[in-house]
Amino acid sequence: MTRELVVLGTASQVPTRTRNHNGYLLRWDGTGYLFDPGEGTQRQMTHAGVASSSVHHICLTHVHGDHCYGLPGVLSRMALDGVEHPVHLHYPAQGEEVVRALVAVATRPPDLRLHPHGSAGEVAEGLSVAPLRHRVATFGYRLAEPPGRSLVPERLASAGIAGPDVGRLLREGTLRGTDLADVSVPRPGQSFALVMDTAPCAGAEELADRVTVLLCESTFADDDATLAHTYLHLTAGQAGVLAATAGVARLVLTHFSSRYPDVELLVRQARARAGATPVVAATDLDRYVLPPRRG
Repeated sequence: MTRELVVLGTASQVPTRTRNHNGYLLRWDGTGYLFDPGEGTQRQMTHAGVASSSVHHICLTHVHGDHCYGLPGVLSRMALDGVEHPVHLHYPAQGEEVVRALVAVATRPPDLRLHPHGSAGEVAEGLSVAPLRHRVATFGYRLAEPPGRSLVPERLASAGIAGPDVGRLLREGTLRGTDLADVSVPRPGQSFALVMDTAPCAGAEELADRVTVLLCESTFADDDATLAHTYLHLTAGQAGVLAATAGVARLVLTHFSSRYPDVELLVRQARARAGATPVVAATDLDRYVLPPRRG
């Protein structure tokens, strides 16, 4: 099934003519995760061809406006469109008052479920959070599948296993004295992490550890490191270091300050410190398809 990141907005505090406020939809095997819907997210969903019915989880990193002020519009659109499946809203418990106010001004879908969290851990199946270092309580998100095993055709042939017997071996774990481990090798599960609004911290490293795709804030250029330190954000170079240290397969930069109409400088600075990790800058309405799994 499709695993795809749809970028709805890439601006930080101030939107620009070409960058909407934050908003990211992750399609993951039929389940939709909407992260940090800032102002204008509902309209961006229309431009991107993203139906409100495709959203099952809404995940807020924190309650600064550029990460959550689009929530009432998204919820109201879901109610208008008649979305009846459960909609799970995840957010830091310390932002409860703001989240309740935003929900109160929306027309709520009929089965909206609120899930505040206050510490690291799993908040839904496969979805976990870890605290980040910002000016208000902030948590990043990580979505991961369990590790599996990739079949080795030569080993299957040597064991005389073919056709429907392969499926039986996968289901039961053993067949005629042959264990699944005998004819396969370990395969890491795919994973995705979202690291927003933070200074360098252990939580960011935990979230990013060996992920397939890291979507990471890159608010400031390295030359503006003093601003980044003051407001507890990452520079482009720090995002690159995080990716390199964590062994990330692909780094996608976002959350750009309006002081950079051209973000190519940020990309160059991140690449210079990202080691072997490929680096790209997200653009509004971009799509990134996760690579197919093997085995």
